[in-house]
Amino acid sequence: MGGLLYALLIGGFAGWLAGKIMKGGGFGVLINIILGIVGGAVGNWLFNTLGVHIGSGIVGDLITGVIGALVVLFVAGLFKK
Repeated sequence: MGGLLYALLIGGFAGWLAGKIMKGGGFGVLINIILGIVGGAVGNWLFNTLGVHIGSGIVGDLITGVIGALVVLFVAGLFKK
């Protein structure tokens, strides 16, 4: 249960941060947070597939989540238009 809560918190913060980075490319705070949670999983999958390791701990997880959320927000933005 603790791992799921951790993933939701990091993913939510990563989504919010990615929405701020994209400046207008987001979908609003709530949707950005949801996409950030999905983006955390995408970031983990992407980095594992590429063999890239960002680091460990909360900072590494946050960086991975933000990059994954940016990818998800970018792709979702392509469908928004």
